[in-house]
Amino acid sequence: MGSLDKPDNLVEFLENSVARRPDRPLFGTKNARGVYEWLTYGQIGRRVDDLRAGLAGLGVGRGDAVGIIANNRSEWAIAAYATYGLGGRFVPMYESELPRIWEYIVADSAVKVLFVSKPEILEKVKDFPQKIPRLAHLVLIEGEGPGSMTALEEAGRVRPVKAIRPDSGEIASLIYTSGTTGEPKGVLLSHGNCTSNSMAGVSMYPELTAEDVSLSILPWAHSYGQTAELNAMIYLGGSIGFIENVKTVVQDMALVRPTWLIAVPRVFNRIYNGLWEKMNTEGGLARKLFVMGIEAGKRRRERKAAGRSDLGNELKFKIADKIVFAKIRQKMGGRLKGAMSGSAAMNVEIAHFFFDVGIPIYDCYGMTETSPAIAMNASFAYRLGSVGRAIENVRIVIDSSMVEEEATDGEIVVYGPNVMKGYHNKPDKTREVMTPDGGVRTGDRGRLDADGYLYITGRIKEQFKLENGKFVFPAALEEEISLVPWVQNVLIFGENRPFTIALVVPDFLMVERYAEKQGISGDIRQLVGNEQIQAMITGEILKVLQGRFGGYEIPKKFLYLTEGFTAENGMLTQTMKLKRRVVLDKYMDRIEALYA
Repeated sequence: MGSLDKPDNLVEFLENSVARRPDRPLFGTKNARGVYEWLTYGQIGRRVDDLRAGLAGLGVGRGDAVGIIANNRSEWAIAAYATYGLGGRFVPMYESELPRIWEYIVADSAVKVLFVSKPEILEKVKDFPQKIPRLAHLVLIEGEGPGSMTALEEAGRVRPVKAIRPDSGEIASLIYTSGTTGEPKGVLLSHGNCTSNSMAGVSMYPELTAEDVSLSILPWAHSYGQTAELNAMIYLGGSIGFIENVKTVVQDMALVRPTWLIAVPRVFNRIYNGLWEKMNTEGGLARKLFVMGIEAGKRRRERKAAGRSDLGNELKFKIADKIVFAKIRQKMGGRLKGAMSGSAAMNVEIAHFFFDVGIPIYDCYGMTETSPAIAMNASFAYRLGSVGRAIENVRIVIDSSMVEEEATDGEIVVYGPNVMKGYHNKPDKTREVMTPDGGVRTGDRGRLDADGYLYITGRIKEQFKLENGKFVFPAALEEEISLVPWVQNVLIFGENRPFTIALVVPDFLMVERYAEKQGISGDIRQLVGNEQIQAMITGEILKVLQGRFGGYEIPKKFLYLTEGFTAENGMLTQTMKLKRRVVLDKYMDRIEALYA
């Protein structure tokens, strides 16, 4: 891997910030009164020391795996950094995952000590030690007395154990990709993978300092949240406030007043759609000013690109900014310098809107197997529509051998200190994605422009051919359709068929509101099946797709569904990726009926 910038291990990430700013707030949690309470770097550092010694007392040492089933919270980070300080491997799992997946991960990774967030989860895993010989201890986070995290920290406090400095090549984390097909794969990420990725990411935003605050929205059980937020903010010496839940994000922004966000397009899409819904409901002057601001922002960009300015348009923009956009910024805490967005493509129109509002959103790209960042738009160099340029010390190669001859894109292959060590216990799967010269095949299609900006064009495996031999990239269509406010989920199908069709899960709340205004009665099943409602949503979808996609790509028929795609019903992964085969298996009879 070559030499890495120091620090090249996660233990020193935390220790350096504890030493520099012991009184700086690190983690903020909303209490029962709706007020955020903060723990400092010094307090977290002491708890990490105590828990590290407690884990050592349970026999955890170099190379041992420590697992956790918990949502983001201060104890998550304390357990992770205590494990790193013993040279152990940290194995995070989602609270919302199926118990059989927990069991598979715990057994496959040979977890020795398993932390669980609350009694309900402890009840579900209490028999794991009998089934998994390696699992010796279950530790309850929200509890007191024997078997609790509190007791383990107390035990460690009286028998301190000094932290080791892991080598940059030692495994820090085992992150299991939920995968859209097959069983989960454990991605082996080293300390060097994680530290190089966090530091390279931070260097893209020189405006970030130890004074910055993020609002934790994304799960740390996924590499994006873990590397871009938890480890990066600790490296900086910044602060992280936890959301109460996904429904309180906007209210929590007002309380935490973040200066930076790590999120996914879905968060910004919801805010954008919510603003339009509010303006359409209010109407009057507020909506006129909102529309005026959006149009003035668009003209402003077009004139700037042409090297011109327009004083009248500038005045319109300033009026809208002062009366409308300023309120939007205030609602989001009033201090946001910007945000990173990853895991899916950001809609360019929505990205432009937030730039105009004064909250720039920088699209990034990566995968768990690359720790995860590969390319990022930077605050000093960005191109909307792209996912940015390769981060420091990372090289991107476009392999066109797997695509049609006339294509101008190809599979994205990545080289650098961010590339994983492989899949745990899966040498064959590792060989499938790793190139002989140390690169990793992403499975994504993309192209590089003359300035090195990367554009994602689809998935190698998810593209399909119609009967006429033309290729369709369903993800691109699905991303556009999902931006229609009436749509909650969508899947495009058409492999070896004469035309494409769309399986659509409507936004049930919006459907109910529309039905009420139109005087249409019935339960949600009847409303979703209503021809007038279906025709309205279909019209909105086609309006978005016309002119952006070829006629052969645009769906000719629509199947409206009354069950959403969720992780709970197995149709989405924990990172909200579509499990196409699961959805298609369930609805294939109805799909065939559409073609018949």
